[in-house]
Amino acid sequence: MTRQALVEQIRKKKSFLCVGLDTDLHKIPKHLLKEEDPLFAFNKQIIDATIDLCVAYKPNLAFYESLGAKGWESLQKTIEYLPDEIFTIADAKRGDIGNTSTMYARAFFEQMKFDSVTVAPYMGADSVTPFLQFDNKWVILLALTSNPGSHDFQQLTLKNEDEKLYERVLKESSLWGTTENLMYVVGATRAEALLDIRKIIPDHFLLVPGVGAQGGSLKEVAKYGMNDDIGLLVNASRSIIYAGKDQYFAKASRIETHKLQQEMATYL
Repeated sequence: MTRQALVEQIRKKKSFLCVGLDTDLHKIPKHLLKEEDPLFAFNKQIIDATIDLCVAYKPNLAFYESLGAKGWESLQKTIEYLPDEIFTIADAKRGDIGNTSTMYARAFFEQMKFDSVTVAPYMGADSVTPFLQFDNKWVILLALTSNPGSHDFQQLTLKNEDEKLYERVLKESSLWGTTENLMYVVGATRAEALLDIRKIIPDHFLLVPGVGAQGGSLKEVAKYGMNDDIGLLVNASRSIIYAGKDQYFAKASRIETHKLQQEMATYL
């Protein structure tokens, strides 16, 4: 998907919402376990209930990989079910030496037809650039995450320099791609950091997890992170897909999705 097509969808739907499909067999409603493919049955109902209110879906691959071949089949069926105008994110957090990264890129972009994949930057440029060689495909690079362990490395101040490690990552990696194929993950629980981040990468899209169950503020994310092209995809996972526990779970998910979409509309 091109940047222009993504922006058009955001403006059309008045939404920059991404729904995270972190689908756990232990958390989905029990009646779905009788289905031939419980994960896909769950995902399909979530998608049907929310697709007009969001612009992207982000399956977290761990929830599918953990089930082996059946999980991969559920994932493939989910991606094939989504229409072309929906932006798809493989939340895989890959990153390896160049020839291995090329194989990862082929898997997600050519075989599974994802629009984007999350990538870890800490092996450097040669581990990331193979993902950037595909037309209308995106790398979403981990920059500043919302988990407590982000303090261990990402926020360390570099010796003899007045910048943090994640800021160096942003500066260096922005030279590897363009605003047409490179996005960044910035956690919503770090919303105040968006001001400094936007000084380094004013025009790139940001994927912002942490709104909802993790307590991030959508208002602050929009205030500090939005640019002229909106430049944001805000992800919510558990707060949407597990909003309901019974046979009406999809209806509950739609209610939560609609709340976020309505708030987003006020910021556009």
